Amino acid sequence: MTALARRVLVRRDAGLWALEGALRRQGFSVVAGADEAGRGACAGPLVTAACVLPDGPRGQVPELADSKLLTAPARDRVYAEVVRRALAWSVVVIPPQDIDRRGLHVCNIQGLRRAFAALQPAPAYALTDGFPVVGLGVPGLAVWKGDRVVACIAAASVLAKVTRDRIMTRLHATYPLYDFATHKGYVTDGHSAALDAHGPCVEHRFSYVNVARRTPGGGWLVDMGDDAEVREAG
Repeated sequence: MTALARRVLVRRDAGLWALEGALRRQGFSVVAGADEAGRGACAGPLVTAACVLPDGPRGQVPELADSKLLTAPARDRVYAEVVRRALAWSVVVIPPQDIDRRGLHVCNIQGLRRAFAALQPAPAYALTDGFPVVGLGVPGLAVWKGDRVVACIAAASVLAKVTRDRIMTRLHATYPLYDFATHKGYVTDGHSAALDAHGPCVEHRFSYVNVARRTPGGGWLVDMGDDAEVREAG
């Protein structure tokens, strides 16, 4: 937490837009939030997103909330409104092969950095959900359960979640045996049964124990080198 941020007192129940408003009053005209989707999945990409919402009524996106609290149709509506209203937004897609090579946390931090770096206008202040991201070149604050209490983080959570769900639905057409369209790559009884019956496909994360133990030979050699490349989309 920065010294400037410590001087801004905002109640957690003050509303989604309160923290951004307080930061703007401190002189940070462009406040960005970032979040990710797919950390807990064992198949498919990790998706990170960042967003800058405008001040005033235009930035008060109808139905905006943490993506996990919204129904799929509501997320689609909010996604469309965020894209239409945002001053800037970005999405980074990190394939499962990169997660296997570099590790989930490394990929997550890099993805959040890439998402912030892609924003134009560039943020003057960066807000993240749960844990800090260093090396952004601007002040920042990690907000506990930020996707539930900060508008720009909630918007980023919707961007990441909808993008990832759409990717998993497309993958379902290529790999119908795994029913990715239903569980989106997360561990469910149905997904586990499909792994038992068919083994993993190329979209699975082979460094994950539940996937590795279903791999011929019983394990997976993970290359933790730094030559993986992150793909950007959106």
